[in-house]
Amino acid sequence: MKRYLLGATLLLAVAANAQRIVYTKEFPGSTPAYVWIQVEKSGEALYKESPDDNPEKLQLGAEAATAMFALASSLDHFKHPLESGLKVANMGAKTFRWEDGDSKQEVKFNYSLDESAKTLHDWFERITESVRLLIVLRRSIRHDRLGVHQTLIDIENSYAGKKLVATAQFLPLFDRVASDEQYLHMARQRAARLAETIRTPPPDSSKKP
Repeated sequence: MKRYLLGATLLLAVAANAQRIVYTKEFPGSTPAYVWIQVEKSGEALYKESPDDNPEKLQLGAEAATAMFALASSLDHFKHPLESGLKVANMGAKTFRWEDGDSKQEVKFNYSLDESAKTLHDWFERITESVRLLIVLRRSIRHDRLGVHQTLIDIENSYAGKKLVATAQFLPLFDRVASDEQYLHMARQRAARLAETIRTPPPDSSKKP
């Protein structure tokens, strides 16, 4: 019996690990014109701006993944239409796709009035902004030392606006800038401050003790 229960538990764990959310957005003329994001229940994620790209890997963390999967569940794993039907401007062709082993379903929309859909879409917008800032910082560190400070300002603004995710992946880059005198003094100071803020975030005043 114990062996059976262990086997059943392992099967359930494998099934949970097979669940993922895949998001695509196609919006010619915008930047980026194409986005593909895959999120696993563990918080591991992949990001591409072209179907042929090598994906950028990131770790969202359990809290973000839990929130996103809860939203997918509230949307019945995308079994129902989300398009508002309103005459609105083209905001990009978006697709939510749910994968659970061999079971797959998806829904496409331009604009939705569903609050869960809007919140889930906002998560993907935050991932997009965060990855693009990470890539720009990486590139600036290598090729544009003077541009590093402006990129750090953009990252700080994104963090202050609660739009930055996968923050731990920024830390090695912040540490590198903070400790290297080839970068502007104000850039080193800002990088050190950002690293400290991410490592020891201030208490959330919205939460009761």
